[in-house]
Amino acid sequence: MLKPLAPFPDVNHPAALDAYGLAPVIDGHNDLAWTARETADYSVENLEKDSIFQTDIDKLGRGGVGAQFWSVYTPCDRTEAEAVQYTLEQIDFVYRLIERYPDTFEFARTGDDVRRIWSEGKVASLLGAEGGHSIGSSLGVLRMMARLGLRYMTLTHNDNTGWADSATDTRVHGGLTDFGREIVREMNRLGVLVDLSHVSVETMRDAIETSSAPVIFSHSSCSQLCGHPRNVPDDVMRLLAANGGVIMIAFVPMFLSAEYNEWFKGGRVGPRPAMTVDHLADHVEHARDVAGIDHIGLGSDYDGFDDFPDGMQDVSGFAVLIDRLAERGWPAEDLAKLMGNNVLRVLDETSVASMSSLS
Repeated sequence: MLKPLAPFPDVNHPAALDAYGLAPVIDGHNDLAWTARETADYSVENLEKDSIFQTDIDKLGRGGVGAQFWSVYTPCDRTEAEAVQYTLEQIDFVYRLIERYPDTFEFARTGDDVRRIWSEGKVASLLGAEGGHSIGSSLGVLRMMARLGLRYMTLTHNDNTGWADSATDTRVHGGLTDFGREIVREMNRLGVLVDLSHVSVETMRDAIETSSAPVIFSHSSCSQLCGHPRNVPDDVMRLLAANGGVIMIAFVPMFLSAEYNEWFKGGRVGPRPAMTVDHLADHVEHARDVAGIDHIGLGSDYDGFDDFPDGMQDVSGFAVLIDRLAERGWPAEDLAKLMGNNVLRVLDETSVASMSSLS
């Protein structure tokens, strides 16, 4: 059972309260490491409360976050050597964050690690590399990052890699190249989850076909509700369900509302379109209806964008969403699957590979 962080998540509905006793919120994507690099020279100080970031210890507690995939990210315009360096620096940031606040954070690799750490009232901390360029086209670098605890890698970011097409770049490979498929197979062997956020639809399909393990989308939403190229079509969500994977719904407004996306692309001229928790809840429910209750999760992208649905401007916003879904009739058991139990299943199924390959 949960020994909650203080303060307890700010929820009121009985089903939401019950859900927080059944599972941790496992957030698929948080960009604190990159934002700390850009604004605070990688400092891990002053993160207890009222920090300058969307993420701090108090906000995590109010959101009920029990496990966090910390994104370790490099811009696509860096050289391969720089990309590896930046990624390692951000892995170092996460290690230092845990060292600085040992009563709040603990490093995790497996589902059992997450359960134990959450039960002790701490935030289980996992690593996810955002963009395949992070490994510099080197399987050796991938293997060493796995030894450091890397638990997922997004195959691309906004630009193509030499071996995979991105959703937001001109298609050049038609999906994955042969080397891209080799990378997917090596990730499977190492227990590093294949993350399909940011990749083209063709890359999504190729990766799911190639992968022998469940894949994830760490922070994406639904194409049917908003046609942003970062979102996932229904047919791919059905393939994801057959693969056993999880789509973790992003909170980013451009992915949730076509009207907001047009306003954003137009330079944010004029009044901001409405953006509420219900926009997000609609995507969660659509993914549930298409992929199934066992294949959905949450991937916020906090500290990766400057605007989120009303009342959800920082990581405490998880509680707002869980309360709203409970009000819509979600039972505690289904909320717990969304919050973290589905991702725990994926971690369980891939942990054996991770431990055996790295021993």
